[in-house]
Amino acid sequence: MRLYHRRGWRAAALGVGLLASAFVAAFAWYSGRWGLLVGALLAGVWALTLAWWNAALVPTRPPEGESDAEDEEAAVNRLLLDAAPTPLLALERDAARVLNRAARAIFGADDRIVPPPAALLDPAAATLRHEGRLWRIDRVEASTGVTVAALIDVEREELAAEARASADLIEVLGHELLNGLAPIVSLAESAEAAAAQQPVDTALLAEILGPLARRAEGLQRFATDYRTLARLPEPILAPVALDQFAHDLARVFAQRWHDAALTLDVRAGGAWAMDGDQMHQAVWALLNNAAEAALAAEAPQVALSLTRDANRLTIAVTDNGAGVPPESAPLIFRPFHTTKVEGSGIGLSLARQIARGHGGSLELAGACPTVFRISLPEKTAAEGPDRA
Repeated sequence: MRLYHRRGWRAAALGVGLLASAFVAAFAWYSGRWGLLVGALLAGVWALTLAWWNAALVPTRPPEGESDAEDEEAAVNRLLLDAAPTPLLALERDAARVLNRAARAIFGADDRIVPPPAALLDPAAATLRHEGRLWRIDRVEASTGVTVAALIDVEREELAAEARASADLIEVLGHELLNGLAPIVSLAESAEAAAAQQPVDTALLAEILGPLARRAEGLQRFATDYRTLARLPEPILAPVALDQFAHDLARVFAQRWHDAALTLDVRAGGAWAMDGDQMHQAVWALLNNAAEAALAAEAPQVALSLTRDANRLTIAVTDNGAGVPPESAPLIFRPFHTTKVEGSGIGLSLARQIARGHGGSLELAGACPTVFRISLPEKTAAEGPDRA
């Protein structure tokens, strides 16, 4: 710390004053001049007070090189902030300021936005519509009391999500079609070669055509399943008695799965607006998967629960099977992904699509034991499903 940076003359003067006071005080002491001694002491105290005051007024200066490093780091941070593609804003109680180039391009301002859109100043507002575009507002409270807001282009985000979904679907379709067509082509070539032989070996030809027909039927089933998944109709909402809904599923389960026990827990009374047929199909797909997984256990157990909390209905299906392996968890909702020999791979994907069509969600809530949870918001039949 350099207390007297750029004020050396003042420090030197105070030092000389203190030294002179000391000499005068010593002379007065030995000569018995008490008045002079008191004056020298007062002068010394005055010089010390001035030295303290001078030190308090002079700001500390950081070590050489540290200031330059901090300035350079701040400049780099400003450049990175300005180059960020996401529009960033600083929000105060009654003002909004742009923080980077992307925000300046949107609002046409170099600093303050005049007038600031009402949605930016409303802490409860989640979206902003500006010049025909919809933005999601992500807010972060800074320690200084200023709110930093990032604007996310909702349309661009949706387009990116659709592009990723399309790419995944094309990959799945290509994989499944190639897997289905490769043996069909091979068997057809074998059948062609067998038919060209003289005399024709009818037994060999029949042996080839049997698997060929089965593979063609499998490919046809795949195409049918894909059409079912792609053409799911909009849900038709109507009040459905929840207790009856659960017991209907329990009766069907008991007839289909004799070796697995189903525990029913219905804590949601009354009716709920939903498409009963579609939701029955979604929950039935979960129950089928749960029963197949539970059969690997010594005492297969499946549980179906319906609970109502505030304005949401939760339908949960649990089993005591081996659980979902961590490497499979990200893929289980992918269309046509299956680990079962005879599985189609559309059950979970279709169930999630039905839940989303109702404005809700289907998630893997637990991997061991396996828990799938459908969450539905409360709606009326007049409201209908959410439309994108």
